[in-house]
Amino acid sequence: MIRTAECVSPKHPDKICDRISDAILDEFLRLDPNSRCAIETCGGHGKIFITGEVTSKGKISDEQIKGIALNLAQTDDVIVHLTRQSSEIAQGVDTGGAGDQGIMIGYACRENEELLPQEYYLARKLNQYIFETVPFDGKTQITLEGKSVRVVASFQNAPAVYLEKKCKEFFKQYGYKIKSLHCNPAGDWKLGGLDADAGLTGRKIAVDNYGPRVPIGGGAFSGKDATKVDRSAAYMARRIAVDILDTNPKAQEAIVTLAYAIGYDQPLQATAEVDGVKKQIKDYDLSPKGIIDFLDLKKPIYYQTAAYGHMGRNFNWK
Repeated sequence: MIRTAECVSPKHPDKICDRISDAILDEFLRLDPNSRCAIETCGGHGKIFITGEVTSKGKISDEQIKGIALNLAQTDDVIVHLTRQSSEIAQGVDTGGAGDQGIMIGYACRENEELLPQEYYLARKLNQYIFETVPFDGKTQITLEGKSVRVVASFQNAPAVYLEKKCKEFFKQYGYKIKSLHCNPAGDWKLGGLDADAGLTGRKIAVDNYGPRVPIGGGAFSGKDATKVDRSAAYMARRIAVDILDTNPKAQEAIVTLAYAIGYDQPLQATAEVDGVKKQIKDYDLSPKGIIDFLDLKKPIYYQTAAYGHMGRNFNWK
């Protein structure tokens, strides 16, 4: 079986936008843990546009928000256009209902200690390994076939010969044979990040989840508070999938599906598939409030989720 997944570095343009959105979210949560935020960042070529909805007792000026963008994107050409959450959405959330409809997928398998698909795990680990010495815009991609790999690594300000050396070091320690190696296949490059390309919050949704092997149900994560079930319920689905493996030593794979309707507090679907056998999910409070309380999601923890994926990184949802 051949499987492929990719990962991007924290300096990738889409990830810069994710980090800006989550950094702003964290600032509001520090001031008011009940803040409702849906913050979108778009940027490129020296300009940043921040829009979305915020309802909060915390007051953060446009200048403070621009300072966050300047720190992360090195540009002071920033437009901020944030409004309050729609009153029609709020009337469903105020009573404890979900902030939107949607389908959320949680997944866990025994292919590595992080309980993630191995091709995704390797793409992420390799990206982190290179980023330690090349802290710039970069992407990795792994095609896995048994114990052999086809590798793609493209990093700003890194000569191809150096990337080849790093890739060979990495896979030697993991015991994989490199079948083909493509480092900076379009040529070495120095212009990266938002100087070279446009970025957008949420565009790397497969990287944020489990890679392309696992279905993606809901929307993007970054910039959203936990009343948005496409973030919080995705985290809860992952937690349930991990719990299933923890309590069933012989189980190899668990996939969890949660589905919600806007304004309603209970899921319309809460099912698990364990090694291909469908099971109902019991003994969890799957209301938005129940998830928020169980996973402690009102704290300003989200900036650290905005690079290198949201799963398998020792957060409360594991």
